[in-house]
Amino acid sequence: MRPFTVESEYQPSGDQPEAIASLVEGLRNGERFQTLKGVTGSGKTFTMAKIIESVQRPTLVISHNKTLAAQLYREFKSFFPNNAVEYFVSYYDYYQPEAYVPARDLYIEKDASINDEIDRMRLSATFSLMERRDVIVVSTVSCIYGLGMPESYRDLRIHLETGQTIDIDQLKKQLVALQYERNDAVLERGRFRSRGDTLEVYPAYMEEAYRIEFDWERIVRIRKFNPVSGDITLELDELAIYPAKHFVMREDAIPNALARIREQLDEQLERFRLQGKLLEAERLKTRTEYDIEMLSEMGYCPGIENYSAPIAMRTPGEPPATLFHYFPEDFLLFMDESHVTWPQVGAMYEGDRSRKQNLVDFGFRLPCAMDNRPLKINEFESMLNQVIFVSATPRDTELKKSSRVVEQIIRPTGLIDPIIEVRPSEGQMENIYTEIKSRIARDERSLILTLTKRMAEDLTDYLSGLGLKVKYIHSEVETIERVEILKGLRKGEFDILVGINLLREGIDLPEVSFIGILDADKIGFLRSTTSLVQIIGRAARNENGRVVMYADRMSDAMREAIEETNRRRSVQEAYNREHGITPTSIKKAINDILVRESELKKEAASTESGVLINSFNLLLPAERKKLIRALEKQMAEFAELLQFEEAAVIRDKIAEIKEMG
Repeated sequence: MRPFTVESEYQPSGDQPEAIASLVEGLRNGERFQTLKGVTGSGKTFTMAKIIESVQRPTLVISHNKTLAAQLYREFKSFFPNNAVEYFVSYYDYYQPEAYVPARDLYIEKDASINDEIDRMRLSATFSLMERRDVIVVSTVSCIYGLGMPESYRDLRIHLETGQTIDIDQLKKQLVALQYERNDAVLERGRFRSRGDTLEVYPAYMEEAYRIEFDWERIVRIRKFNPVSGDITLELDELAIYPAKHFVMREDAIPNALARIREQLDEQLERFRLQGKLLEAERLKTRTEYDIEMLSEMGYCPGIENYSAPIAMRTPGEPPATLFHYFPEDFLLFMDESHVTWPQVGAMYEGDRSRKQNLVDFGFRLPCAMDNRPLKINEFESMLNQVIFVSATPRDTELKKSSRVVEQIIRPTGLIDPIIEVRPSEGQMENIYTEIKSRIARDERSLILTLTKRMAEDLTDYLSGLGLKVKYIHSEVETIERVEILKGLRKGEFDILVGINLLREGIDLPEVSFIGILDADKIGFLRSTTSLVQIIGRAARNENGRVVMYADRMSDAMREAIEETNRRRSVQEAYNREHGITPTSIKKAINDILVRESELKKEAASTESGVLINSFNLLLPAERKKLIRALEKQMAEFAELLQFEEAAVIRDKIAEIKEMG
């Protein structure tokens, strides 16, 4: 096993060394829960990396959305270039879950578009956990959803080595049982092909394929190669091929699973008949018998996850296997932005259950479908070994669980939390206008926080009418457009951004020096202490940062947020004086805030693929095939960088070329 080794030009500074030492001591003492209370810009991710390096344990990092998970993945990837850093999030680009609406007698069939590259990355995560210990998996809360059993995933792997004697036809059957498809024409991810005494397998979790060469039934050579160029990259003595999907089972387990499914079907049909639900009974019988036939013939069926409980021999109500089951017992968990992530974990179960209850009650699914679910919060907690909560504003829940709370207040850059003022709401528009104009004169940006979408839109119209360059952002603005808006703000395409609560965790806007919070004294989530502290943090990346709360009274949340910010300011100021540091605004590449790519990048992808297309003769079938392989390689490279929109541009071009015949 390779040891975890942080590669960075920086060394721990400020209060990072004390935070690292204290949390590592807690881990070595066996303390189950700890909290790292770190302010924005204090280098919490670097601290996490140094802790991993110190304890040398497989690590799971959970974030509350894909955007932050992607940012963390890239940061950890840069810190640990020689270790396995994996990305495990929902693999759906689009997902419409199966559902039934009784009031309208409307059945909605499951519809999904799976992102092939993220599917590979999910499988890569479990593959790495099976093969090594120097693994960091960055995940969203999708890690608490049902996954195939790790025992089946591990036991069904095929181990091959040079000199081994094996029946080639039997090996092909084993690959099919592992959900690999045979295609002797095109070798793609999750497929294999046979050419005389050579068998080529493209594992579903890798970017390279294996070529296995036989002399009759004896393996004489194993090589890893690039499936696009055909270049040999590595000579191997042995290899292990894992399943192409997480939901797989042994052939001898199928009869037992089918018997349990039939038994539950008979029970549910009898229940429906006693209730006089003949339509529901007939519907369930037809659907389930079709799935049973598919499972008996193919070992797989659409929606197989709904039968995961009988397949895994779980009793009703027993929690499913999840990503946690793939980790060794001594794993370490970091819960990033825990004040949001922990409640999100607890909310997943009930939403899933209410939807599936209708499917079961109206004969669309067997009751075992209810057990294909996310973990309940108590089940989740029971799976944890040692946890470090990471947040600038941890809740009482995390603090009460923690045996120690370690603060990381000092920013190595010397930047100080912004000055906070409270001003009356009367005349606030004139005051905001004055503040904004002074920022524009210094080429700085401003954020205005409202309570509702309507207020955000109306205020945008008002400021625009004053000749200011302004845009708004809220939940109805498309994700990619939000990214473009944030980029435009940073580039100076406009000077003011009006929003609600989308400008809090995880978004760095170093150019912002002024934040105006309207209705700061209102009671509620958007003006809670936690929300206010997070909002204030958005101005902590600029040396001229200032926050103005417009209110007619001082609420408890305002007072607590101001006191906490002033406390942090005093600590940082003392550190700066002691070390002779002059705070300077952070200079950060504008594209760093982008997780999904901009239209500019899409154009670059289109141009790059266009140059590639022009180098092939599309009238010749052989040339088209070569071009498609080259484009697929290019698409995979963009996807590996989490640049899915660029990859989508190339995917569409591939589809156009394939339509040519």
